[in-house]
Amino acid sequence: MLTSDEVGAIPLFSGLPAAELERLARTAADLRLGPGEFAVHEGGEAALFAVLAGKIEVVKTFDGVERTLGWRLPGTIFGEVPIALGSGFPGGYRAAEPSRVMRIEVQQYYSIAAVSKDVSQKLSALARERLGGLQSITAEPQKPRVTLVGHRWDTACGELRRFLARNQISFTWLLPDTSDAEAFWSSLGRPALDVAQLADGEIIEAPAVRDLAIRLGLQTRPRGAEYDVAIIGGGPAGLAAAVYGASEGLRTIVVEREAPGGQAGTSSRIENYLGFPSGISGDELASRALQQARRLGAEILVTRSVAGIDPATHDLFLDGTDVVRARSLILATGVTWRRLAIDGFDRLIGKGVYYGAARSEANTTHGLDVFLIGAGNSAGQAALHFSGHARNVTLLVRGPSLADSMSHYLIEQLRAKSNVKVQVRSEVQAVHGETHLTAIDILDKASNEVSRHDCGGLFVFIGANAETEWLPADVVRDARGYVLTGDDVKKAGRWSHGRDPYLLETSAPGVFACGDVRLSPVKRVASAVGEGSMAIAFVHQYLANEGKAQRS
Repeated sequence: MLTSDEVGAIPLFSGLPAAELERLARTAADLRLGPGEFAVHEGGEAALFAVLAGKIEVVKTFDGVERTLGWRLPGTIFGEVPIALGSGFPGGYRAAEPSRVMRIEVQQYYSIAAVSKDVSQKLSALARERLGGLQSITAEPQKPRVTLVGHRWDTACGELRRFLARNQISFTWLLPDTSDAEAFWSSLGRPALDVAQLADGEIIEAPAVRDLAIRLGLQTRPRGAEYDVAIIGGGPAGLAAAVYGASEGLRTIVVEREAPGGQAGTSSRIENYLGFPSGISGDELASRALQQARRLGAEILVTRSVAGIDPATHDLFLDGTDVVRARSLILATGVTWRRLAIDGFDRLIGKGVYYGAARSEANTTHGLDVFLIGAGNSAGQAALHFSGHARNVTLLVRGPSLADSMSHYLIEQLRAKSNVKVQVRSEVQAVHGETHLTAIDILDKASNEVSRHDCGGLFVFIGANAETEWLPADVVRDARGYVLTGDDVKKAGRWSHGRDPYLLETSAPGVFACGDVRLSPVKRVASAVGEGSMAIAFVHQYLANEGKAQRS
């Protein structure tokens, strides 16, 4: 319990009347922290803290790397900036040694400020001082973690750019035939090559994505001998399962073949996700979920594909020789973009033709005419994003309108963009270009005429398929590859165990499925997140039952 003497020993509160000190001692939280324990995480909600004993370290993550900004010692406070700005905490505050802090809620602080103008003035002055310090830190030029030198149409370079962007790693990209690249090589005294240079000066010639991931310190191999739950796929469903699994004490690991976020991670804007009235980009949502999962203790493997699973033992076999041993599995692999059967398309993938569109691709479309194939929300969001970069954006739609497949708010936003055009009853007939895409032929189905158009980029959003051929026959799927769960498994006559399957359980006991890979009419980010959290609840039930069976 706090005492009024302890509260009065804090310089900010030393001039308060005895009655106010007593009230603060009764109402403020008394937090006792062990080394490494956070008083508040970066982004946490506003509150005012005062250090009573110990030492608090101020940390902030820049470009995936944690940096210490300062310390708070007994008698000092923190939280003045969030209160002054009405924002979350710009950094995290954790105990460097056994510490004790008091936490004052925002409304409690305003009650104090109403009684003592001196407290309000001192806090405002401190907030201005600290804001100046934060501005000086953010004004420091941040050296990118990677410098890439590679041709725009080189497939390997494109994969590296997308990988770095999706994993929130800052990089500079230099085209080989530019003065910037010449200056780069001159400074190193080396001949020009397609390479990646890391921030510590290490140079890697033509690196593979996984090699670069390892050198950047990303996790690519499991650390534990066994896990309570292994999650295949790091999209919204998989990350939600990771957050809930780790937070509820399960030893949790996620295996992702590229970067966390899934297809949602490439969305330029998600406007209908609960709790974000101004919308949120897919990569920002994925980044927040990833930080949350890691902070709670989940392991996240990237650049690893799953070669197979053993439904009986729940072993998960990764590409290579690594095996993840788990007591339960969650399939959250999502879906992949459906392919177009047009001559020359595959040859130009990554060289002007793309399935889906990462936000980072917009930078390559400055001043160009780009085309998007599709009539769903993903295509609409991408068109809006590209409209701020490309000269003209044309949405090619097979049907008569967007109304049947795109949300009304997106249609209205597209109409307001002067450089966005919607061309209905249209299909791409052919693509042209030797080293990269230069033009496309478009069939106008109303007039049956074909016209050729210069094209600086063609992005395809025509629906998706579940790629589940790698799963064993024990995990039952429908004709399109979607995984059956719960009652659908029973209806298919593929459940032979003594109990009923759980709602998200597949035909293999202890193997669950959630998100877009599961047979379900609803394909939304919010539903994927909900199913990911539900899957963990069923994992708990399954593990409890298995534990009882093993003990009997």
